[in-house]
Amino acid sequence: RGEVRRGAAMGARALWALLAALRAGWCLLPQSGYLHPDEFFQAPEVMAGDILNLQVFYPWEFLSSFPCRTVVFPLMTSGVTYWAIKSLQQLDICSSCINSYTLLVSPRLLFTIFSFILDYSVYRLAPFWEADLWKALVLLAGSYVTLVFYTRTFTNTLEGLLFALLMVLVSSRKSNGSSVEPTSSPLIGVITTAGFFNRPTFLAFALMPLLYWAGLVVDSQRSMKTVINHFLKLILCACFTAIVFITADTFYFTSVSLDNLYSINKGSLFDVIAQLHEKMVVTPLNFLSYNLNPHNLALHGSHPRVTHFTVNGIMLFGILHVLAIGAGFKMLKKYVHQLIRVKSRYRGLPGLLVHSEGNSTLLLFYFVPLAFLSLFSHQEPRFLIPLILPLVLFSASQGRAVKWKHLIIIFNFLGAFLFGCLHQGGLIPCLFHLEQLIHSPAPTNHPRHYTLLFAHTYMPPRFLLNIKKTDVHVQVIDMAGSGEETLCQTIEQQASNFTCNDCHIFVIIPGTVRATIAKCGVSFKNETVIFPHVSMEDPPLMSILSSGNWGSQLGLHILQLDRDQ
Repeated sequence: RGEVRRGAAMGARALWALLAALRAGWCLLPQSGYLHPDEFFQAPEVMAGDILNLQVFYPWEFLSSFPCRTVVFPLMTSGVTYWAIKSLQQLDICSSCINSYTLLVSPRLLFTIFSFILDYSVYRLAPFWEADLWKALVLLAGSYVTLVFYTRTFTNTLEGLLFALLMVLVSSRKSNGSSVEPTSSPLIGVITTAGFFNRPTFLAFALMPLLYWAGLVVDSQRSMKTVINHFLKLILCACFTAIVFITADTFYFTSVSLDNLYSINKGSLFDVIAQLHEKMVVTPLNFLSYNLNPHNLALHGSHPRVTHFTVNGIMLFGILHVLAIGAGFKMLKKYVHQLIRVKSRYRGLPGLLVHSEGNSTLLLFYFVPLAFLSLFSHQEPRFLIPLILPLVLFSASQGRAVKWKHLIIIFNFLGAFLFGCLHQGGLIPCLFHLEQLIHSPAPTNHPRHYTLLFAHTYMPPRFLLNIKKTDVHVQVIDMAGSGEETLCQTIEQQASNFTCNDCHIFVIIPGTVRATIAKCGVSFKNETVIFPHVSMEDPPLMSILSSGNWGSQLGLHILQLDRDQ
């Protein structure tokens, strides 16, 4: 039996290594699936405009009139990678470092490297929560959430990594198995505050770890003075971290600069403080002010309050979410039964939080954030990706996931294929193609003018076209989901302005809208189809797919307007 266990452990290690290599390799390939505009417009698009001076579209969250996102994490991630490739090009180490591939992959690669914080967290936490280490690591590395979402530049990805670090800090144990005296107060304060500035929803994820840590502090200390000392350290470090974020955001989003501050009555500290206080930017407060307004949330889509429980959790985690729900109901039934029988009195609450009841506590780490996020009407699947850590730890204990392994493999393969390849999968390769076309050598000395009209696709990230802000010869028009009449009017208007010899107009649409464009009364001389591309907003009809025209339906069409029509 021991040899069988060792053999199984070796096989699990090899499988984890293979899945880890797949995570890194697929990032470099790169993945063509486009999950959500926020993966581009909350970091890479903004930093490409600021650091590389490229033409970009600044989202509303980064407008100085009402900034809702901190600039610290975009600077530390996409900003650092773009500064690095810019420096390599300036030093002539790499003459063409800045191109659509490096602009896409360099920040993704950094996030992929960061994603192994999850693996490290499982390595640290599995023994503490009595989970099978290598089964937990394989569940984590084989999940399409890790392979796809955690290799993308989402603020939700950073939220998940900070949540993992927080769980590691509050789940410490001595080598003899006993609980270690909590000494991580400063780091816990820093991570909690950083997570709050990254996404204020981080407080929902941090609540149970903080309560668990507070319980350990109170239980392990005999002196009230020592307990207060731990909490003071946490609060002071949290306040210091908040000051750093507020200062950085204030400098970025306002006209305050070091030169301006120095010129304000040199030596007058009070004037400097007054200037900063007047222009102070606290992005999480703006975020909360915006998102607590139901009308604002409705602009982004309203969902039933049970969407996270009944749809998003299953969409991300499959059978693991279902098993957790089943175990959660059993846990509730158990503790309600105990309360009715009045057997535990004051032991009822601690019984949920001490490490001896690890499964119960992990379920709380999973369901409490999920419940808080369900209070908001806008519910997207990516909001739940930080919950993968407590879920895999729970699923890898007591052999829960073993008998479902074939279903788990099929589910994650389909999820990775759908979201990593198919979903809006033609848009990124399309931008790569257009970037090469725009930057190809011109046959004449006259500059060429390009008009790129996108319709019924996700927002095209402009930075991947690699166009400098000073270049006025490229125009991007995003028609979003415009109706047939509006779309045709815009195309006809562009065609009527088609006067110069070196003007090129391209219309980019999914195959499901190709028939609509044919009704617009204009002709096209070139058509490029990028396969595959699936738009959930304009899904292909099954009847058309079965007719043999599936290749056109599942493609993104690049149509060049014919100027000789």
